[in-house]
Amino acid sequence: MEINRRFLLHKGALALAGTTAIPQFLVRTVMAQGAVHPNRRLVVIFQRGAADGLNIVVPYQEKNYYAMRPSIAIPQKQVIDLDGFFGLHPSLAAFKLLYDQGHLAIVHAAGSPDMTRSHFDAQDFMESGTPGVKSTDDGWLNRALEVEDLRHRQDHTAFRALALGADVPRTLAGKIPAIAISNVSNFTVGGRGPAPSPAASAFEAMYGSSGDRIFHATGEETFDAVKMLRAANPAQYKPAADYPNGEFSNNMKQIAQLLKANLGIEAAFTDVSGWDTHQNQGGVDGQLSNRLREFSSAIRAFWQDMGDDAAGITLVTMSEFGRTARENGTGGTDHGHANAMFVLGAGVRGGKVYGRWPGLANEQLNEGRDLALTTDYRAVLGEVVSKTLGADNLDRVFPGARLREEGFLHLMPGGTPRA
Repeated sequence: MEINRRFLLHKGALALAGTTAIPQFLVRTVMAQGAVHPNRRLVVIFQRGAADGLNIVVPYQEKNYYAMRPSIAIPQKQVIDLDGFFGLHPSLAAFKLLYDQGHLAIVHAAGSPDMTRSHFDAQDFMESGTPGVKSTDDGWLNRALEVEDLRHRQDHTAFRALALGADVPRTLAGKIPAIAISNVSNFTVGGRGPAPSPAASAFEAMYGSSGDRIFHATGEETFDAVKMLRAANPAQYKPAADYPNGEFSNNMKQIAQLLKANLGIEAAFTDVSGWDTHQNQGGVDGQLSNRLREFSSAIRAFWQDMGDDAAGITLVTMSEFGRTARENGTGGTDHGHANAMFVLGAGVRGGKVYGRWPGLANEQLNEGRDLALTTDYRAVLGEVVSKTLGADNLDRVFPGARLREEGFLHLMPGGTPRA
């Protein structure tokens, strides 16, 4: 059976279609040479489709907010208050405790400085970390891992960077190998059961004999792990929290599962679609509300599921751009500009809405129609990767952004000391 090259390599990344269920009793020695400090684990979530930041983190004291959204605005009495000015959409109730505990921070009026309203271009620019530049081949998170290596070289397992999905995303494309996993219950390289699939045998033969540096350092350790899992044929993973139903929720559960297996993961990525609400967006109830309910409940369950290990995790969310400040004629919103980001972690100065608020008066809107941008999303990500991964050469991670620590929002008090 011939293996498609996209199945194996995608811009320097190793792509697998799935993995088997990882039990907590997995022997830890598999990653002896690639152990990472628990404070260097970053989870990135991309909300594809342009989420409506104004109905997610509601500026309920802005009178123009209600004037511009007569049918979809969230009534003040139903907003979950945060600080007397901003509040959460009621379907984000799962976030309130995380916020009150000081683990969840919010950055409003954030996003890409590029003015495109194209989903494709905006996502590409955001994932490459070079807004407006189409010639960038790699992703910002891959470059952050590369910068980490330049500062502190060490061995890594093949599970160092992974994405939940069929393909390695743009964010993780680059020189550092990354794994794409579609479903932890169906490991198509190896499979469950006593006999490996033809694809697994061919892949293992190629992996084992390759002299490529992508495989060289971690090949034996990876296949030791695969063989152990294949031999154990482990039972279904039992999370320590109740996850809601849905594809995104299942991805978050699988990320927790893989992180708990202690495979040497430093960076994990997943995305969630369904945010392009041009029609019938809804207000307290409806299309956006349903998406937010799963989104927040899945992240809250992930945090609970990780238990003590949550102390070493930072999670950040983003979307390619926001929505128009005014609702349109079909009860929805169109492509906008600035948006809201969430940053979750035990090392995060949470319980606060960060960023300079630009206002929603007509003269304060971007191009007369959108929430104006006051925080470049790269400043948020730059602070996160420098404080969690030790990737402090931000000129390499985000070329052209000219990020400096004094320009950070100070979402995190300090970084993890490098060994």
